[in-house]
Amino acid sequence: VQLQASGGGLVQAGGSLRLSCAASGLTFDRYNMGWFRQAPGKEREFVAAISWTDSSTYYADSVKGRFTISRDNAKNTVYLRMNSLKPEDTAVYYCTADLLLFRLLRNNSPYSGQGTQVTVSS
Repeated sequence: VQLQASGGGLVQAGGSLRLSCAASGLTFDRYNMGWFRQAPGKEREFVAAISWTDSSTYYADSVKGRFTISRDNAKNTVYLRMNSLKPEDTAVYYCTADLLLFRLLRNNSPYSGQGTQVTVSS
């Protein structure tokens, strides 16, 4: 399984970015997908997830109303649209994949790709 995240970069506070994660080596439309992030000196934290069954979405309180997770099963890709970015959103963002949603939400997914750096300047 390979998960390749992209789309990170440097943006000013209040700006927007869209992250993409291209998945291969798995039956994508049977996997729950998620985004996590890790800031320097901090533990990896949950950001958002989307189920494979009905595309139900889940968000951390810190990003609700600003971030949107979506998936395109035809392209084996999951997206994270990030609006109204804040300096505290600065982190490396990782995508994860798991057959079990509860395990993904607990940051125990067996599959996690290389991250993409997001830096928000004030």
